[in-house]
Amino acid sequence: MKCLLLLPTFLLLTSNAASAQSSQPYAGLEGRSIKTLSQQQVDDLRAGRGMGLALAAELNGYPGPSHVLELGDRLDLTADQRVEVRRLFDAMKQETVPLGSKLVDQERALEDLFSSRAVTSESLKTSIAAIAATQGKLRESHLKYHLATAALLAPGQMQRYAELRGYQNPGPDTPAGHKHHH
Repeated sequence: MKCLLLLPTFLLLTSNAASAQSSQPYAGLEGRSIKTLSQQQVDDLRAGRGMGLALAAELNGYPGPSHVLELGDRLDLTADQRVEVRRLFDAMKQETVPLGSKLVDQERALEDLFSSRAVTSESLKTSIAAIAATQGKLRESHLKYHLATAALLAPGQMQRYAELRGYQNPGPDTPAGHKHHH
């Protein structure tokens, strides 16, 4: 009987705690140097890491060069494939590191506009357009290297890649998820 009497009190306390958390989803983020980016995101952008930008490719059977290199032995890559995938990876890094750094700098500039109370409708519009353009270039860069990497792999390697990455359905067109092997 005591349990039944305590249940409403427990439910009231837990619902109050839950609503307090949901009304403060950004609490603690105000201490970030760039409010819109975590330190991990800043580090990832500056290092040229994908951060999920290429999920449209990755989850539809177009592996990226980084993961293919990591799994190279298990994919039975040929020496030529290793050389080509490494070349793609290096080219991708050369392209994405400056773009990621540029994006971090643009986000910092937007942060500065707001924190200094210098933001205007025009500066906001200009800043957001620049950020959007950089985000688009960065995403395109990651995606195009997934496309190029997939073109280097045989169907069996594509299937093995999907298995090693734990994907249940790597793509809609084939078991390997890559319809047009080159």
